Amino acid sequence: MSLRQSFVAAVSLRTTAPAQRAFIRTASALPAASPSATPSSTSQAPSSRALASQAQPLPLGSVSESVFAPLDDFSPRHIGPRDEDIQKMLAELDYKSLDDFIADAVPKEIRLDADGSKTTESSSSASATPIVALSESELARRGLEIAEKNANFKSLIGLGYHNTNVPPVILRNVLENPAWYTSYTPYQPEIAQGRLESLLNYQTMVKSLTGLDISNASLLDEGTAAAEAMTLSYGHGKSKRKTFLVDARVLPQTISVLRQRARGFEINVEVVNLSQGLPEVHKASKDVMGVLVQYPDIDGRLKDWSSLAEETHKAGGLVVCAADLLALTMVKPPGEWGADIAVGSSARFGVPPGFGGPHAAFFAVRDKLTRKMPGRLIGTGGSAALSRSFGTSSAFGRHAPC
Repeated sequence: MSLRQSFVAAVSLRTTAPAQRAFIRTASALPAASPSATPSSTSQAPSSRALASQAQPLPLGSVSESVFAPLDDFSPRHIGPRDEDIQKMLAELDYKSLDDFIADAVPKEIRLDADGSKTTESSSSASATPIVALSESELARRGLEIAEKNANFKSLIGLGYHNTNVPPVILRNVLENPAWYTSYTPYQPEIAQGRLESLLNYQTMVKSLTGLDISNASLLDEGTAAAEAMTLSYGHGKSKRKTFLVDARVLPQTISVLRQRARGFEINVEVVNLSQGLPEVHKASKDVMGVLVQYPDIDGRLKDWSSLAEETHKAGGLVVCAADLLALTMVKPPGEWGADIAVGSSARFGVPPGFGGPHAAFFAVRDKLTRKMPGRLIGTGGSAALSRSFGTSSAFGRHAPC
């Protein structure tokens, strides 16, 4: 047989259906027909089926294997090791067989016999307990029975962390929809455009709920966003103002982050009661760069901060509002009562507590602060073909207007 005939035979043998492969392998063991028995074979090129019938079967390791077994399994080729490799490793470890090795390596309490049963030894005799296979629904039911033994307590964590209840229709059509993560391969630009479009929708939602002019594509968490708002206020005051006032009803973890960040800038963070407005000592001062209030506050109370915003603006400072994004769907947006910056956690829209994170933070500002806003912005663009595209850029004075 020529080299070309051998190649065609091998390809035919690999690509033929299992039943046909069995026939081919059986036929390959038969003696080849004499050329004199088929006079026409000298004038016609042999077909691939005829060539395949002359091919030798591929080695399968054991000559006693069924002809219906796969010719080239993935496991022995890529997962391994081969039988001879196993024997070498066992000999190195002074074991004669895998059974002896497993007997020493796997505790007998969890070891299964060849028939799928588990042998338990008592003081008098050994008994075999069969392991019953469960269907998916039976396994789920069994899992619930075990879970009911847990002691469940009501979560009182609060302080900016809230349990969520995502409707099944959203889980099924958004979070569990394969089209969100398998439509395109990662290196194709289309999947990046889809993510950018989702972030643009997020920015638009935050902008609408906060009543401000522009939002970035998120930061780390609420505490980090509040610290960024403080340093933005510091830069807006030309780094000459050094006092940042924080209402006493702001979340404690946010205050902790503010104090830590302020050290490097030598900013004076003062925690005071701002419910009655700007303290008299600071009204005439030229050192207040901004104030931070919680909306709603740590006790869940809502307050109209418009008078505080007016007093702060007269003193030359900025007003930062740490807001509950879900509450903003029902209450007056911070931008409408005078806030210059709004920060908070976007986890309110369906992200579970997760032991503290990850919770993306939103960050929205008035137009005058756009080029000082941290993070990244998602913007839209176009082409000569009138096709819409999305892009991201840093917000540190180098972004394109959205």
